[in-house]
Amino acid sequence: MAIPTEITFHGFHKSDAVEAAVHRWVTRLELVYDRILRVEVRLDQPHRSHRQGREFEVHVHVEVPGTDIIARHARHEDVYVAIADAFRASRRQLLDYVDHRREFVTFRAPNPPTAKSA
Repeated sequence: MAIPTEITFHGFHKSDAVEAAVHRWVTRLELVYDRILRVEVRLDQPHRSHRQGREFEVHVHVEVPGTDIIARHARHEDVYVAIADAFRASRRQLLDYVDHRREFVTFRAPNPPTAKSA
C-alpha cells in the first residue's frame, strides 16, 4: 500500500530525482511498520551566510496511530545525504515506537529504598 507522502521544496527548485529518493526512503519506512498513516517531508535550502556554505535541511514528519515521529534539522551540503540522515533518524524512532507498542521494551524498576541504621 502506498503511503500518502507530501514533499515540499523551499529555497531551491523541485527535482524529480530528489522526489524519487524520498519515495524510496518512505518505502523503507513502510517495511519497518506497515501502519504509517502519512509522511510529510520538507526540504529547505536556507540563504547562504558569509560563514557557511548552503546546506540542505530536511524535516521528516511521520504520522502513525497514537503519535507522530518527527526528525528535524538533518543538515548536509549534499541533499541526498541530508535526506538519508533524516530518514535514518525517523527509522530509529519508528523502531523504538514499534518495540514499545509490541511491549518488547522493558523498563527497569527503580532501586528499592535501603533501610538506614539509626
